[in-house]
Amino acid sequence: MFYQTDRLKKNICAIKYSYQHGIKEGVHDHQAIQLLHILKGVIRVYAQDNCWVIPPSRGLLIPAGVPHSLVAVGSVDVRTLFIDPFARADLSNELGIFQVSPLLRELINAASDFPDGLEVSSREERINELILDELCLIHLTDFNVAMPISKELKAFCDRVSAHLERPWELADVASSLNVSARTISRKFHTETGMSFGEWLRRFRLLKSMELLASGYSVMDAAVAVGYDSHSSFSTMFKKRIGISPNSFVAYPSQDHENEVSLITEQSPSG
Repeated sequence: MFYQTDRLKKNICAIKYSYQHGIKEGVHDHQAIQLLHILKGVIRVYAQDNCWVIPPSRGLLIPAGVPHSLVAVGSVDVRTLFIDPFARADLSNELGIFQVSPLLRELINAASDFPDGLEVSSREERINELILDELCLIHLTDFNVAMPISKELKAFCDRVSAHLERPWELADVASSLNVSARTISRKFHTETGMSFGEWLRRFRLLKSMELLASGYSVMDAAVAVGYDSHSSFSTMFKKRIGISPNSFVAYPSQDHENEVSLITEQSPSG
């Protein structure tokens, strides 16, 4: 883990490395903004009482000082940037996932091969400045699942996550906790910022990405998260992610420069 106590000596430090499936990093933070860009596999990050799943072609921006932990799903190739929080006044200081443009992707790949010392006005320094330009233009999207706070709701959600193949309904939650559906609906929205139905859709989507990254076929992943047909799962996946499950599995071997942009979902706080 980098820059937990030391500060950056330059505006950007780019690093490339790999994780084996199941590798975990415990709770930590950095003295710099961290950008995680996934080329292969999936990384699950826990921060601010949310679970963030980063698939290929996406990036997660983590502000300096924000505690987080992570788990690698599948064989993961990642590029990470550590950025001085004061490098630009208009850099985002919010935690969130964004679509990595083809230009930014190539700039990050190039920067990960730079030597430690950069000469003033060199090509390398200009590329780093262009990375900062691109980062000032990103649009964060809520691509996460908030977990309930109360012990009872959290326990039920743990049951749901262990059996996503079942046709869960709000009535199941109400029956399990012996309260009315209206009461549980209000409580669920208060604690997660979304309805139970939306929470379940997001959880199934994020879990399906992890399964696909782990080597599941599209049909097996669909069944495992509660879809009874390849077509209904693929339609949902493409609507939410912007590419089909087959393209998701093939990334980055296929060229997705013209892929549909990630559908921006309603913020849990909205």
